[in-house]
Parts: sequence; C-alpha cells; structure tokens
Amino acid sequence: MYPIATEKALNMVETQNTITYVVDLRADKKKIKGEFEKVFNVKVARVNIAIEPYNEKRAYIRLEKESSAPDVAKKLKLV
Repeated sequence: MYPIATEKALNMVETQNTITYVVDLRADKKKIKGEFEKVFNVKVARVNIAIEPYNEKRAYIRLEKESSAPDVAKKLKLV
C-alpha cells in the first residue's frame, strides 16, 4: 500500500476528503477500510476501487466529516 501524489489525487484530498492509495490486487474493501482506520486512527466513510489497465488497483478512501484528509496527507508528507 502506498499513497498517490498526483495533482488529481491532491485535489481530491482538499475537495472530497478522499485519499488515493495503490493497494494489493487481492485486497478487498473491508480489509482496506480496516487497515486504514487502524493505521491512521480515522473514520472511513467508504472505499471505492478501480483496477487500472496496467495491473494496478487503486483505492479511493473517503473519510468521515470528523476526520480530515489534509491532516492524513500531512502525516504521509504528500502536502
């Protein structure tokens, strides 16, 4: 698991309270949500998955309103 720091991903952090991660192809939504909540101590609202054509699975992790994606991005040194 590692975060994505593209312009689109950083815009999603600010506007949609969403962090974008590349995850293992075998990971499912429940596993991603549980690990993210445990590691960063935040509440996750939902997880969307996209499998890219070049064999990469991206997880779009939207946080609850009481949790701040920009704060998590600062911990990850994305911002």
